[in-house]
Amino acid sequence: MTFSLGIDIGTSGVKTATLNAESEIFSTSNIKHIKQNSDKINPSYWWETVKHAIKLNLIDLNKKGINPFEIKKLAVDGTSGTILLANERLQPVTRALMYDTTGFTKEAKIIETYSPEQHIAKGQNSTLARALKLIAEDKKREAKFLMHQADFIVANFLKKGGFSDHNNSLKLGYNVEKNYWPEWIFKTGMKKNLLPKVFPVGTKLGKINETVASELGLDKNTIIYAGTTDSNAGFLSCTNFEKGSAVSSLGSTLAIKVLSENQIENAKIGLYSHKIGQYWLAGGASNTGGNVLKKFFNENQIVNLSKHIDPNSASGLEYYPLLRIGERFPINDPKLKPCLTPRPQSDSLFLHGLFESMAKIEKKSYESIYKLGGSFPKHILTVGGGANNKVWEQIRINVLKTKISSGKNIEAAVGTAKIPFLFG
Repeated sequence: MTFSLGIDIGTSGVKTATLNAESEIFSTSNIKHIKQNSDKINPSYWWETVKHAIKLNLIDLNKKGINPFEIKKLAVDGTSGTILLANERLQPVTRALMYDTTGFTKEAKIIETYSPEQHIAKGQNSTLARALKLIAEDKKREAKFLMHQADFIVANFLKKGGFSDHNNSLKLGYNVEKNYWPEWIFKTGMKKNLLPKVFPVGTKLGKINETVASELGLDKNTIIYAGTTDSNAGFLSCTNFEKGSAVSSLGSTLAIKVLSENQIENAKIGLYSHKIGQYWLAGGASNTGGNVLKKFFNENQIVNLSKHIDPNSASGLEYYPLLRIGERFPINDPKLKPCLTPRPQSDSLFLHGLFESMAKIEKKSYESIYKLGGSFPKHILTVGGGANNKVWEQIRINVLKTKISSGKNIEAAVGTAKIPFLFG
């Protein structure tokens, strides 16, 4: 039997999943990231965590009597827009800038000067803005590769840099329709020699490096495939990949996706489409979500307070729950301020208001796609930690007025493991 190993580099840690061609899960692992200062993130720690996660996965596989050498396929997803610069030896020469870092106003003005109107690479929280910032920080000009988070891990498997996929490269400015880096990007200060070769999701990139394979306990003939972003992987994890499929990811942030035959985009509101297989995956990501909830409550408190919420009654509260200033979708405004007042004395009522307000943001997100020619979903599958809260689910059903249910396989690592079988 042939297996595929999916690796998800998420916000909180690394998860892995081993699947067969029928999408049956045989082994998994879950490792938290090493805590780092958000201003000085060293990407090398990601690779160490990935190796640890794989070794635990293979232990799990061995316990079930399965030889890890039956893993012949491997793919990686990472947080969209998280980037770094590395040298020829794949050593980081700058800090990594995470997907949610913002405030690059100088870079945004440069991009505004040269970019086409309504382009996804615009804005002070865009991947391109972060890239220009890192290039400026590379004072010694040591960089050989500009890498997304997933690219860095893939490069370490191959011991060769310079590869990326359609999905991770979209927000950096890659033209997926025409398959090239547009010339206007280089006028911003982006260095052509740093940019990766970009491949469709599921493309065979090459065999795993033999030394890496030996260290991890994998077959040296394991093929590495072009992966995707974490939210796209979450979509793949629980859908049958059919037109009209819709997924809301309720993790640290809120991401929504709808599979369409058409490319649906509007940079003014942070809406864009990823190319996967024969379809376009339209959607966007809001900065609201689980991170805001965790600011006020731990997981046990959320569970207990939810018991005191009547999901069929309105909270009477109107919030725009954000952790900090700045929103990406369905409002694309780096200056949008959080609205978390007035806070009632009752914690359960406050949580009710947060749930309800996030549901309204989710509804507005799907309505944005509908207004641009997509379809409002008849059924929304939910992945991420928020999928487990049935009170929140009922509130969302009431607000969105559509069928909502939890995805069967809700881990992004599962979706990534599917990639070689679906598109390889």
